[in-house]
Amino acid sequence: MKISTRLCVAAIATVGLIGIGATAANAATDSPQTRGAGSVFVQTDGVAGNAVVAYDRLADGTLRQSGTYPTGGLGIAQGGSVVDHLASQSSLAEDGGTLFAVNGGSNTITAFLRLGDGLVRRQVIGSGGDAPVSIAVHGDRVFVLNARAGGSIQGFIDIGGHLIGVPSWHRALGLNPNATPEFTSTPAEIAFTPDGTKLVISTKGGSSSFDVFTLSLFGPSEQPVVTSVPGAVPFGFQFDAAGRLVASEAGSNSVATFTVAANGALTKVAEQATGQSATCWIVIDGQFVYASNAASGTLSGYQLGQNGSLTALGTAQTDAGTVDAAVSQDGQYLYVQTGAAGNVDEFRVASNGSLQRIGTITMQGAAGGEGIVAN
Repeated sequence: MKISTRLCVAAIATVGLIGIGATAANAATDSPQTRGAGSVFVQTDGVAGNAVVAYDRLADGTLRQSGTYPTGGLGIAQGGSVVDHLASQSSLAEDGGTLFAVNGGSNTITAFLRLGDGLVRRQVIGSGGDAPVSIAVHGDRVFVLNARAGGSIQGFIDIGGHLIGVPSWHRALGLNPNATPEFTSTPAEIAFTPDGTKLVISTKGGSSSFDVFTLSLFGPSEQPVVTSVPGAVPFGFQFDAAGRLVASEAGSNSVATFTVAANGALTKVAEQATGQSATCWIVIDGQFVYASNAASGTLSGYQLGQNGSLTALGTAQTDAGTVDAAVSQDGQYLYVQTGAAGNVDEFRVASNGSLQRIGTITMQGAAGGEGIVAN
């Protein structure tokens, strides 16, 4: 999977793309023990200059920095946030060799071409709203969730990694723009359903609901189907193999599963309290689910049943400020950002779903940062 950075730079220069702008991180010679088995990309969300830091995933699951790539935009710190300045999930997304990052402080998104463990910045484009915090990708369609000014979504067509905004694919969410604290009142995540027919938005405390837009050739439906979950404060979510939505609920500090009907309505299937504080992010690894508990500094694990049930597996300690997480494509490793110091904690996933801590890396200038992708 790893492609020589020198070869990548030469190849990109010939087609006139924007320069890489990477900072060399490690010149160690690969050996059978340290050879890259994959890559992990982590967003800093720096308010003075956002960047994506690239890491080689080594054969033992630990990470080694390979480069730093400025996005050409600025990060953001939402009002009231401490360890989670974006207060969102999926602020970094990859599809088809293109990596997309949000620049919440400059109202833009950045598209990178991914070449192995290296990135080439191809485009910086306006997000169509105020404070982009989350990105969803499905085929040639990309949608961004803007958090401020009442929240909005904006759609783009992806043509070979180059985004073209579609003005008619803009929808306002109509949340209260003056609600406080800001970081719990703005929307958290946007994602496509697995079949690509719907867009789901979690609103956190803004309206404590899931808003679902049905998609057609003409874009999103004019109005969403709204499923209210009073007091739950839905935050991060992903979809399991059966197409069920699995979400974290920050208000009740719970993990819940939902079915999504053809009309976009959600029905709760199961719910389990984590017993922890600030349960805000979720990641699925096959039959296992892990929720990040920011105020407790822990990960809560669950086994997903075929009927959508949740069986608790216990908790694993992390560094302070547990936020966004990602799982390697082979399902063997979990990486979680811990926002108090800007660390990434590394875990091995056992066959029974238990987590073994195998290391930690510290990112300079990434305290409060969110956005992570693993492959």
